[in-house]
Amino acid sequence: METFRDILCRQVDTLQVYFDACTSTDGHEEELARPPLGLKLSAIDFKGEAITFKATTAGILATLSHCIDLMAQREDAWKRKLEREVDRRKKVEDAYKHAMSEARAQPPVVLGGPDYEEGPHSMINEEEFFDAIDAALDRNEQQEEERRQIKNKVRELLRPPSTVTQHPLWNEIESTTLEQLRYALMGVCEGGWQLFAEDGEMKMYKREVEEGGVVCDPLKAVHVVRGVTGREMCHYFYSPDVRFDWETTLETMNVVEVLEPSTVIVHQIHKRVWPATQRDALFWSHMERMPNAQDPDAHDIWMVCNNSCDVPEVPVGKCVRVRLTVCLMCQTFVDPPQPKRQMSRENVSCRITYCSTINPGGWAPASVLRAVYKREYPKFLKRFTQYVKEQTESKDIMF
Repeated sequence: METFRDILCRQVDTLQVYFDACTSTDGHEEELARPPLGLKLSAIDFKGEAITFKATTAGILATLSHCIDLMAQREDAWKRKLEREVDRRKKVEDAYKHAMSEARAQPPVVLGGPDYEEGPHSMINEEEFFDAIDAALDRNEQQEEERRQIKNKVRELLRPPSTVTQHPLWNEIESTTLEQLRYALMGVCEGGWQLFAEDGEMKMYKREVEEGGVVCDPLKAVHVVRGVTGREMCHYFYSPDVRFDWETTLETMNVVEVLEPSTVIVHQIHKRVWPATQRDALFWSHMERMPNAQDPDAHDIWMVCNNSCDVPEVPVGKCVRVRLTVCLMCQTFVDPPQPKRQMSRENVSCRITYCSTINPGGWAPASVLRAVYKREYPKFLKRFTQYVKEQTESKDIMF
């Protein structure tokens, strides 16, 4: 457009000079009879200037037409975008109205706060008050019943072993336990382990593995706990009756079957963490005392092995079933007490090797799962070891 403007300005200036020359000769007939030489020459260029002027104006009109077309296309694009946004807004408004209508149809939820508590000015009516009390009592009864069933199952652990070797899972239990023992005894220098967390004597390693797009990273933790033995550590890790005390993610737990005092089948339902789907786990748990082949003079190794299994009595329900293999191997070390002093918990320590491979099932972003276990696994191990220390500090040492 600037180029066309410059051309037109030059043409207008040329034509202006020509017409000024014509005007200056007005009223002089003699001069008109004898046109000056300059006008004769200018008359020759006038036709060309006129043609150029027409071409320039045509170019300007074509350019303006093209600009108008571009603006029209852009306006159409914005119009279509506005229509799509209007449709989306209508859908959101409809969904909001539908959700509000469903919320109004549901019974009111009793919220906490001083206005909803017992008193003459309570905002809840008698029916809602009764429903809240009744629901709370039902939950308490259910929790008490679950704990009672667990205690009854635990009593079976004190009975002498039966024909456990004839159980369909026994061969799997023996082979998996020995395999996990070898796996735990392997050093972290083998297998491409990567250190991802360290806190004092606790070190946690990982190997990044995915199965079908699901993160199943094997983890291995090495830790030294002073004041406890390997048997005590495995006892509290294995015993179902104390699991609620240190496993904070449990919602319910049921001992499905007792194979022998040191082998049980457990079904656990974990608390839901929104927006993930609720998970459950069905696995056998086996505790065993293993000889220390690498150091025969040292104390024996105690270990607990958990591995997923399938039991017809507990089919997969609404929860996503977690598949797991977990091993806790503990070795006890004793420092000789000073002369004329009895052995105390200050003289014992336990070296822990914790291995786990967990397939959470379902689907969740890999980055989210890895960020979660990097944060939660160290907290879990510290919480459990601290719990065992608190439970055993006033008790006799159990080797």
